[in-house]
Amino acid sequence: MNLIKNLEEIARQCRADILTMTTVAASGHPGGSMSSIDLLVSLYSFANIFPNDPWNEKRDRIVVSHGHISPAVYSTLAAYGFVNRDEVIAGFRHPSSIFEGHITRGIPGVEWTTGNLGQGLSAGIGMAIAGKLKKENYHVFVVMSDGESAKGQVAEARRTARKFNLDNLTVIIDYNDIQISGRASNIMYVDLREEYQAADWNVIEIDGHDFEQIISALKIAKNDKKPTVIIAHTIIGKGVSFMEDTPKYHGKPLSLDEYEKAISELGLSVDIEKYIKMREKLDIREHKQLKLKYEINIDTGNPKIYREKTDNRTALGNAIADLAQLNNNVVAIDCDLKSSVKLDILDKIKPEKLIEIGVQEHNAAALAGALSAEGFVTFFADFGVFGIDETFNQHRLNAINNTNLKVVVTHCGVDVGEDGKTHHALNYISAPLAWFGFKVIVPADPNQTDKVVRYVASQYGNYVVAMGRSKVSSITKPDGSLFFDENYEFKYGKIDVIRDGEDIVIITLGSVLPHALKAVDELAKEGINVGLLNVSCPFDLDEEALSRYARNKVIVVEDHNVYNGLGTLIESKLFNLKILPDMFIKVGIDRFPVSGNSKYLFNIYGLDSEKIKETIKSMI
Repeated sequence: MNLIKNLEEIARQCRADILTMTTVAASGHPGGSMSSIDLLVSLYSFANIFPNDPWNEKRDRIVVSHGHISPAVYSTLAAYGFVNRDEVIAGFRHPSSIFEGHITRGIPGVEWTTGNLGQGLSAGIGMAIAGKLKKENYHVFVVMSDGESAKGQVAEARRTARKFNLDNLTVIIDYNDIQISGRASNIMYVDLREEYQAADWNVIEIDGHDFEQIISALKIAKNDKKPTVIIAHTIIGKGVSFMEDTPKYHGKPLSLDEYEKAISELGLSVDIEKYIKMREKLDIREHKQLKLKYEINIDTGNPKIYREKTDNRTALGNAIADLAQLNNNVVAIDCDLKSSVKLDILDKIKPEKLIEIGVQEHNAAALAGALSAEGFVTFFADFGVFGIDETFNQHRLNAINNTNLKVVVTHCGVDVGEDGKTHHALNYISAPLAWFGFKVIVPADPNQTDKVVRYVASQYGNYVVAMGRSKVSSITKPDGSLFFDENYEFKYGKIDVIRDGEDIVIITLGSVLPHALKAVDELAKEGINVGLLNVSCPFDLDEEALSRYARNKVIVVEDHNVYNGLGTLIESKLFNLKILPDMFIKVGIDRFPVSGNSKYLFNIYGLDSEKIKETIKSMI
């Protein structure tokens, strides 16, 4: 009984803190915070966590998927000694404070930045899979809202948890039946019990404000040998009579008059003026970014050399398999494409390192990010349209969480050919620009691909490695020897000068480079000297090379959306360098392409050697 009375008192104080911080900030979500607080107070009391050593590897992981209940999370963390209570209350949602409107990874006790509803369970599954792979005994708890349970990604995650028998995973759903627009059961009804039972989870239903029921449910869930969901029936605004079961308080802070009434009803006394004055003294500045990372310790092995014509995908698959053989901390995520993205090579050699998620790209991308944050060099392999376009928001959230994810995408551009416009990934350079911190590398041939894959594995951070589908010839030097040979070292950002020539220069990357090389060598036989640059790193352009080669006549050729790809990035860079070429032409994809053999498509859209030669001659 002492435990229950202690939890009740902590929850009462937390309710006051929730109302105080949202009122001081005049912003935030008090209603759902009040319905979730009894669950959080109980969970942080029950879980194996360490306020004085918050990132202890043995800790249980707690993921709060509905990150808008940050007032409840922050007040709980303060109650258990993770953070300073006064700093939370005064700084909540202030730009100089780490206590942002949605919870942020890096705050002691916060495992994952959330806010985009429906992704928290996937992140928790990534952490639970990591625990199994590391043979660590920690448990993962995911706290969710009822409203987000309507999302398809949540269904994907449920199935995944059961497939991998994640008995180290427990979900707690705050079922207050309130969303912004009214009753969750009216907006989009979800039969939570039936859906979780259909996915073969254990289901426990409780009163989410009864501490004895909450603690009992947590004890059962932690030891019942299956993934378990606790459906906690709660009341929004619980603890303050005029807020209870009232939708408007979902995202509406109290006025000062309402606040005084609420605090009085809670039987507490709070000096709110103290926090108002503290907030007024805060600097108007951006707070220091919270970034968790770890040291990469990896054997990159020996590069494989390709002399025969082959596809970059095969080099990708061989390199990942090699890395997984040499290192225990390398894994790959597949979405039912292993034979196409060449993860079947890994599957034959080290099947335990391949995590097959099936056609569930959103869930796969999110759990891959969380898995990478747990110490694993994680390769998320997919087609370009699925791994970039379809999972845009998942990777955006991975970037916010400062993960260590390697997004390796194949079948980019019109090189996909006959699959047509639905499968022509045309934004594999431009889309990741929005994921601040992601780097993009587009290797030219299998030899460069091999070195790029080994390089990204050795670096902490998020990378996209993009390539086409077709087999390509290895890039060679003028004497016929391999350009990306045994002595070549990949250096991020460096432009490769494939052929020298400054009067006219072709700048390209990826699957277009072999076509451009053929064009340049054939033009040389006609006495037309053309330079050729390979830009494998379009985000961080080599200023020295551009300053030397991009002053006269420049043509940028790319199998990408012509309006937002390499050509546009080079235009911007040249402008900043105050370089104005005599002529600057961009060739790329300016509409949704048709279906057809990639050989024909490259010709139609000006990307093959013959069309490149025609463009060069028109520039002379």
